[in-house]
Amino acid sequence: MTAMQTMRAENRVVIAHLYTSTAAICLGAIFGVFQGFSRAGVVSAPAWFDYYRILTLHGVLMALVFTTFFITGLSLFVTYRSIPRDRKTTAGWLGWTVMLVGTAMAAVTILMGDATVLYTFYAPLKASPFFYLGATILVAGTWIVAYEVLENVAYFRKQHPGEPLPLPVFLAASTFLMWIIATIGVVAEMCLLIPWSMGWTPGIDVMMTRLFFWYFGHPLVYFWIMGAYIVWYTIVPTRYGGKVFSDALTRLTFIMLLLLSTPVGIHHEFMEPGISTKWKMLHTVLTYGVAVPSFLTAFAVFASFEMAARRAGRTGFIDTVKSLPWGDPVFSGAGYGMLLFILGGFGGLINASYSMDMLVHNTVWIVGHFHVTVGGPAALTFLGCAYWMISAADRTRALETGLGAMADATLVRRHAHHVALAALRGAARRAAPDGERLLRRHADPELGARDDALGGGRLHPLHQHHALRRGCGRHAVRQPEDRRHDRGIRGARARKRSDARDASASLALGSGRAAVRLARLRRPHARDAYASRVSRAGYANVVAPHYAPR
Repeated sequence: MTAMQTMRAENRVVIAHLYTSTAAICLGAIFGVFQGFSRAGVVSAPAWFDYYRILTLHGVLMALVFTTFFITGLSLFVTYRSIPRDRKTTAGWLGWTVMLVGTAMAAVTILMGDATVLYTFYAPLKASPFFYLGATILVAGTWIVAYEVLENVAYFRKQHPGEPLPLPVFLAASTFLMWIIATIGVVAEMCLLIPWSMGWTPGIDVMMTRLFFWYFGHPLVYFWIMGAYIVWYTIVPTRYGGKVFSDALTRLTFIMLLLLSTPVGIHHEFMEPGISTKWKMLHTVLTYGVAVPSFLTAFAVFASFEMAARRAGRTGFIDTVKSLPWGDPVFSGAGYGMLLFILGGFGGLINASYSMDMLVHNTVWIVGHFHVTVGGPAALTFLGCAYWMISAADRTRALETGLGAMADATLVRRHAHHVALAALRGAARRAAPDGERLLRRHADPELGARDDALGGGRLHPLHQHHALRRGCGRHAVRQPEDRRHDRGIRGARARKRSDARDASASLALGSGRAAVRLARLRRPHARDAYASRVSRAGYANVVAPHYAPR
């Protein structure tokens, strides 16, 4: 084939990945809006398409499918452009096909109502084996794409001995090496989940599946971030006439992410009683360590901004910011994503703290952090970059850049509002008795108090009572006697407090301090007395069930 024919064949593979990614985010966004309306009680989900199908589809499409297809397309694009050669695109197409088949299997299973396990698909919630097989096939497809990238690395090494890899290829290869290491956790978890879902084993080790998932789940976030960093380092500078601040610093950043991204998953399980304190503290230190390459990236990116501004004769912070091409969606998507990543990054440092995590655990803070992270640096950067990549890979498509910049600004305002008004408020997100995260879903308004909302009735009846009362936020299922009991406790003092929203915030913030104080009291009668005093202050629903006398 001629060089032009080869490029056209490569572009078709890239376009297939990008269009699939775009379809996934469009569908995921629709389900997300419907889920929000259903949760708020604006609309009622029909019985044949209940709330948890919507929630699972939203999470899987946005967090797994959209990001994975875009990063595979981006990695193939920068690899093909940086290492021109007469190549076949069989591996690229095969990887896309396998990924699409796995996605379709998982999506159909969710639509049928056989896999409403959320995107965190560990036990005790059980899905159909077809969902687990679909997720496994999706991961296998990404490994084929990784082979395509690494095969080109081997080709370059053979043809150019002693020369450094082109920077974009080095970044893409580092990203996929980290991804391969991380997805070993998925394979290990599926070895437990698939036999269990088929009925071949009588039970399953819940904590082990949770451990394997978070071995993969947190590096998944860095998979998104590393994909965004590829754009920030190699594509965004071309939009404002800049260049990479330091080639060596950029490579060091990705080497650090490769080494430090995987051994940090236990910080998602700080409240897990089955994991020792030593392991939790070790993962706290490692999680803070993985923040270092993000700080290096912030320094390098903003230094590149200033260098380009100085070459244009502009000095000072305000003039530098004004000189940037905010009307270009490729830059504005990444730029707004950087701003949101400041919030998401510092919020992640709070989550990583062994002590501070007690205050934000199972609150909307976690949901806000997750959405700012995937909706900020990842989604905004990918969507903005898509304007340039689709135009570059498909010359027949010319996208309107003005509308893209407006969309980027709208998305960043939406996510900033989400953080300011919802995530920082600390309302209850999930709850479980005795400090364990066994309860992995809430009772939906239209579902009522269903047994499967409590993990199939695995909890003690008394714990189920507390879980229904505490774990469902403002949609909790309240029994008449519970209401009378609450009114008796609150009394005149509660009526003098501020409105219900402020009371909810003070409840969540105060519960952590009260819980820490109560845990330090060793004598049973002392704990009883303190719990009684806390109860009069309005914190009984949170503290007392977790720290019952032994």
